[in-house]
Amino acid sequence: MQVNGLTIYGGGQIDGQGKIWWDYCQEDKSCPRPSALSFHSCNNLRVSGLQHVNSQKNHISINGCNDVDISHLKITAPEESPNTDGIDISASNHLHIHDSFIGTGDDCVAINGFSSYINISRVLCGPGHGISIGSLGKGGAYETVEEVHVEDCTFKGTMNGARIKTWKGGRGYARKISFERIRMINAGNPIIIDQTYVNRMAAASTDEEYDAWSSSSSGDVEISDVSYKGVIGSSTDARAVYFNCGDGAGCRNIVVEDVEMTSAVAGKQLFAVCNNAHGTSSADRSPRVPCLLP
Repeated sequence: MQVNGLTIYGGGQIDGQGKIWWDYCQEDKSCPRPSALSFHSCNNLRVSGLQHVNSQKNHISINGCNDVDISHLKITAPEESPNTDGIDISASNHLHIHDSFIGTGDDCVAINGFSSYINISRVLCGPGHGISIGSLGKGGAYETVEEVHVEDCTFKGTMNGARIKTWKGGRGYARKISFERIRMINAGNPIIIDQTYVNRMAAASTDEEYDAWSSSSSGDVEISDVSYKGVIGSSTDARAVYFNCGDGAGCRNIVVEDVEMTSAVAGKQLFAVCNNAHGTSSADRSPRVPCLLP
């Protein structure tokens, strides 16, 4: 906390010994699990060359930091391990993650509120839930993310690929986001925006509470200026492109170019689904994206 100019490097390993936490917290969902390694308000931070295994919760947490370079890491946990994100980022700016392997039970990288100028390159992600912006806007909160650029990354056997998720009823924006030269290898939900994301258990404990919550939630975190260029590979889901935007303003200026994927299941055709998503697509191969609105 509040250490500027910190450099952590070498071939060592940080072992969270997380299994006892995962097992115990299945019984007690409220139990507080720590992050294995956390940085708070550390500017000009450099982390490289380490191995991170089996964190109790997320492996690395970066909060309130500026000018961060993370490289040559290997982060691993079992695919079924709960909430073991590789790197969680919040309220941080000018951060570069590159040349690393991340395979865990949750997001390889999660970019949360009030973060900007995040660059991710040459990362092999999988297993896990992909690289995610969000979730943003939980409980009607105002949160912003902008200038996130992911390039030359590979998603292998992930539940999701390039994902943006915002809560119904949230406020703020996610904008100026790009995914370029991305390779999918048997990835689920390769391209997904979900502007109506909801964790049912977090929203309400009963059906009645959920219905009341859902009907009272209005507004959306604004999503705009998002591009997908040069996304190739294979998808385990026939619905390879899913833009599920809210009923209000929806998603604006979505650009899809040079996307070419095949189904991981022989003989299946890939397709796109859009709900209130506005933008352009020049994809003339599978999957075509004719559902974007002007």
